[in-house]
Amino acid sequence: MISTYEPTSKKIRHYPANSCLLPICSLHGSAVTTVEGLGSTKTRVHPIQERLAKCHGSQCGFCTPGMVMSMYALLRNHPEPSMEQITAALDGNLCRCTGYRPIIDTYKSFSGEKGCCPLRGTGQCCLDKEDVCAASDKGNQMLSDLCIPEEFQPIDPTQEFIFPPELMRMAQQQTKRTLVFYGERTTWISPANLCELVELKAMYPKAPLVVGNTSVGLEMKLAGVHHSIIIHPTRIPELHVVSNTNHGLVVGAACCLAQLRDTLMKVVPELPEEKTQIFRALLLQLKTLAGEQIRSLASIGGHIAGRGSTWDLNPVLAVGRSLLNLASKDGTRQIPLNDRFLARHENADLKPKEVIVSVLIPYSKKDDFVSAFRQAERRKNALSVVNSGMRVLFKPNTDIIMDLNILYGGIGPTTVSARKSCQRLIGRQWNEQLLDDACKLVLGEISLPPSAPGGKVEYRRTLLVSFLFKFYLEVLHGLNKMYPAKYPDLSKKNMSALGAFHCETPQGVQTYEDVDPAQSLQDPVGRPIMHQSGVKHATGEAVYCNDIRAVDEELFLAVVTSSRAHAKIVTIDVSEALKVPGVVDVVTAGDVPGINGTYYEQAFAQNEVICVGQIVCAVVAESAVQAKQGVEKVKIEYENLEPILTIEDAIKHNSYFGKEKKVEQGNIEEGFKSVDQIIEGEIHIGGQEHFYLETNSVLVVPRGEDNEMDVYVSTQDAALVQVLVALALNVQSSKIMCHTKRVGGSFGGKITKPAYFAVIAAVAANKTGRPIRFTLERNEDMLITGGRHPLSGKYKVGFMNDGRITAADIECYINGGCTLHESEVVIEYVVLKTDNAYNIPNFRVRGRACKTNLPSNTAFRGFGFPQACLFTESWIAAVATQTGLPHEKIREINMYKGVNLTPYKEEFDATNLVKCWNECMAKSEYYSRKTAVEEFNKQNYWKKKGIAIIPMKFSVGTNATQYHQAAALVHIYTDGSVLVTHGGIEMGQGIHTKMLQIASRELNVPLSYVHFCETSTVTVPNAIVTAGSVGSDVNGKAVQNACQILRKRLEPIINKNPGGKWEDWITEAHAQSVSLSATGYFRGYVANMNWDTGEGQAFPYFVFGAACSEVEIDCLTGDHKNIRTDIVMDACFSINPAVDIGQIEGAFVQGVGLYTMEEIKFSPEGEQYTLGPDTYKIPAVCDIPQQLRVYLLPNSQNSIAIYSSKGVGEAGLFLGCSVFFAIRDAVAAVRKERRLTGTFTLNSPLTVERIRMACTDNFTEMIPKDKPGTYKPWAIDIA
Repeated sequence: MISTYEPTSKKIRHYPANSCLLPICSLHGSAVTTVEGLGSTKTRVHPIQERLAKCHGSQCGFCTPGMVMSMYALLRNHPEPSMEQITAALDGNLCRCTGYRPIIDTYKSFSGEKGCCPLRGTGQCCLDKEDVCAASDKGNQMLSDLCIPEEFQPIDPTQEFIFPPELMRMAQQQTKRTLVFYGERTTWISPANLCELVELKAMYPKAPLVVGNTSVGLEMKLAGVHHSIIIHPTRIPELHVVSNTNHGLVVGAACCLAQLRDTLMKVVPELPEEKTQIFRALLLQLKTLAGEQIRSLASIGGHIAGRGSTWDLNPVLAVGRSLLNLASKDGTRQIPLNDRFLARHENADLKPKEVIVSVLIPYSKKDDFVSAFRQAERRKNALSVVNSGMRVLFKPNTDIIMDLNILYGGIGPTTVSARKSCQRLIGRQWNEQLLDDACKLVLGEISLPPSAPGGKVEYRRTLLVSFLFKFYLEVLHGLNKMYPAKYPDLSKKNMSALGAFHCETPQGVQTYEDVDPAQSLQDPVGRPIMHQSGVKHATGEAVYCNDIRAVDEELFLAVVTSSRAHAKIVTIDVSEALKVPGVVDVVTAGDVPGINGTYYEQAFAQNEVICVGQIVCAVVAESAVQAKQGVEKVKIEYENLEPILTIEDAIKHNSYFGKEKKVEQGNIEEGFKSVDQIIEGEIHIGGQEHFYLETNSVLVVPRGEDNEMDVYVSTQDAALVQVLVALALNVQSSKIMCHTKRVGGSFGGKITKPAYFAVIAAVAANKTGRPIRFTLERNEDMLITGGRHPLSGKYKVGFMNDGRITAADIECYINGGCTLHESEVVIEYVVLKTDNAYNIPNFRVRGRACKTNLPSNTAFRGFGFPQACLFTESWIAAVATQTGLPHEKIREINMYKGVNLTPYKEEFDATNLVKCWNECMAKSEYYSRKTAVEEFNKQNYWKKKGIAIIPMKFSVGTNATQYHQAAALVHIYTDGSVLVTHGGIEMGQGIHTKMLQIASRELNVPLSYVHFCETSTVTVPNAIVTAGSVGSDVNGKAVQNACQILRKRLEPIINKNPGGKWEDWITEAHAQSVSLSATGYFRGYVANMNWDTGEGQAFPYFVFGAACSEVEIDCLTGDHKNIRTDIVMDACFSINPAVDIGQIEGAFVQGVGLYTMEEIKFSPEGEQYTLGPDTYKIPAVCDIPQQLRVYLLPNSQNSIAIYSSKGVGEAGLFLGCSVFFAIRDAVAAVRKERRLTGTFTLNSPLTVERIRMACTDNFTEMIPKDKPGTYKPWAIDIA
């Protein structure tokens, strides 16, 4: 949090900021508060930190400090904020683990709004326990509270840090002093007054003016742009002016967007409505523009001067006829902020030596109508796909157009105007004929080429006229409000087109079974225990790999990656790189003493590159900046080879990994002969980036003797890191010590890749003899590591008229990328899991993993299941559409029931599958809400609701026993404290917390006695990768085994002194030479699969579940709102309900991202476009359901797992597809109303573009269409 003092107003301003965008020079005179300064376990934990930890608002914990500081900045400005302010404060924060619900619930406790109950809006209250806390059948109570608010320490504003008086005095005394900071390459100048500013601009006309650094900073960081002079004009009073004049509102150019928003919110209620049209339109855009951190830094002057095509305010300011007040050494002048200025026309632009001092935003007039529109891939904190500002001025008391302005952003490199169209429409009446003509004129004047950067060409064209239609209706509605006797109001049909979706405060309910009343209060198993590192997450004390303090003589490593998808390496020239100051060496494949990676993937490319982003060599330097400068100097000459990029290309070239996998039951040919109907089709499902918050990081420290090395690495598989590093260095594994304290999110993405990064760093450490630190930037991580496999599926399904499916022939292809990795295993799982919850008597599924020249795709939460079963549910939905029967009936009639066999002949009991389905039906009030949805759809033409309920049979673990083994080491020290170590990796799933709970129960000691330090190959060798939802299962068994061994050794001593204390028993045991250390081991669940016969006991057990989701879509824009989701999960006996529910919710929201918004884009040359949060959108607070309810099925047993629990870390992700099918239901309602009958296909992700284009109407029909094959697309579909 940044705090500044304004000596003129004598006010202190607090605001959150992204440290990566803040130049240190800009902080002169500011007070900086970090999460460590806010509170710590060594001093005092702040109430914000405490509550977030106790309410389970952190999982991996990497995003938690940001969540804390955003809330702290808000509370410093608004001690009792509204819920709207709280959610707005989190607009710029991302979390990949929690699904946001527990974070929002935590911060509700700070709200000044009374009755801010977690169950508000659900028909229940947390004070009314009768329904929520009913008893289960066996008598245990069902609970809905995961934390105890009564335990929270109160927040006391008087205990917060004061603004340092020294800085206050400095601000008052040094206002007239010019500040100049000299760096190696850049000089930073902060002038004290306007005269000095214009002198500087005259002297350095190319020097940028930087206020928030949100634009220039990104250019410098991501595009390598360099500025030798930077001018920082934030201390000039004229640039901060905010004043009302007779003509409008004057806003200083250095005012940040958050200040502009707050000013407009204050001004609008104080003025007559007719004067505030422009202000209201700006406010509409400001509420969704960027996040609070950016809004608090970015200035209105920078926004205007930058003139980004997708920047939302400029079209509104332009149509509102705003004026720019400019200053230069030659004097002052005023120019219009209009379409010509935004298009950078020379005679309408700033002169090189001019600066924007302020902007005059005029009042609107009585017959003025101004509207603003935007549509982005995510409702908040995302650049617009298209935005628009529109204004019409009528002759007084008429609907005759006197003036008309229409501007669009996102259509070209600059904001574009429909100036000619508007001129032709002046003098016309505001009626349907005008609308029709206006659409044709706009589409004729504003063109978007088919290869336009950004893609989505037809969608963007459609938004041109969709926004125009919305404006037309808004104006008609406004005319009716002004002159009700003269102009009729909108029809019901058209009224539904008005308004955009707004984010409402999410509400959550979590219901789980309480422990047996007879269970000891000391026994933590089955209770919602706080995450072991929760408080450290919130205080910033949790140490991740790159937080490890600098090691003596450490060097920094950066990698050189391939710029070609497929090419021979002709030469690598490193000579210029070695001349860069600070560069120590360049490491290539030739420096590897042993094996360069594995048989299927090289650590360093040799001779040939097989994808864009493949690592060719690495530069080692004294600093990270110098290493990156060295990377830029490495020159590689290539000889291009033909790449294979898509699944279609791979099939054409017979490019696969391994053999076809097949599972079959019944007689597929005979099955098709006896059906009433057959349908065929195909589905394409896109991939997904892991987007873990902590990028890949490794620190390698040579020990200096016997070739020993310590490898600190963010990984899910420390043993694999050890093996590959040892092979690369040609040493024994026993000399490589791998350590992982915690991982800041992984989701499968840190299983194999970190081992290769460790090899690269270890080879560099071996060559230089010095420690090596290697941390990937976000764009590098996304470029190199791959993600979830895109899937293409073809189906042929035979069914009876009553909906019974009797035959299904399925073909699946996944895009594996350039190397094997887990692709062959993923396609095996796709084939094994495609049946989902359905018993199809004649069923065949075949699958192939395609080899392409894209970055190698890898494991991802769900491991093929989310893609395979979205495909399955799509053809289930197609059957429902074809028969005309309700979708839930088709699912129900074909569902597994009772004891059954899977297609690969594994026996299982589906009783709990049916229970979850029925419970979800009841808890979600499905049928009554379905009726309400249908009624809503009858009343609303341009907005539609949809509802869907989806069952799930998720298989846990792997299909080989060896991958279920686990080991643990438990020490008891003479003071009675216990140290637990095991082979599992903590990556946010709470595995260490559960292990401590297990040890506490098994040893019968308080939880506070038990500690976990780190996962290391030193303490637990040959550990199996933490994946497949069984990490807690199998490591829990090992910990249990070790503790039981110890307890058995202690039994004679305890029996002799049953009334003694734990410490007494341990002291006596040590005196009697009883070993207080034990190794625990679990051989693993039995699992096997014979692919020759297509049969086996492929998985240890299944997790059952069901989810019901309701959505609302805007048919004109493709936007959608997630209204409510109910999830029922068969978690059996939950070791920690808070952890398990958190996993379910987090996975669900990640699934919502996969199925509705996360879209990876590649160029036709195989280069990935989506390489950061600006281009790749994961769900934010605004995307989670307004109501999210999770119910853990009670009275359920799992005899083979520890304490009858189940692993639920992955299962919830697939249930995110209930949102996909709810959207599909809404789209189906649109198409039915428009008489577009028959089945239709919706591919995944179901983005705003796909939703809008599926809602076919006059506007989608009138736009120009481009014939595929006649142009080169900006991006290709790799599925």
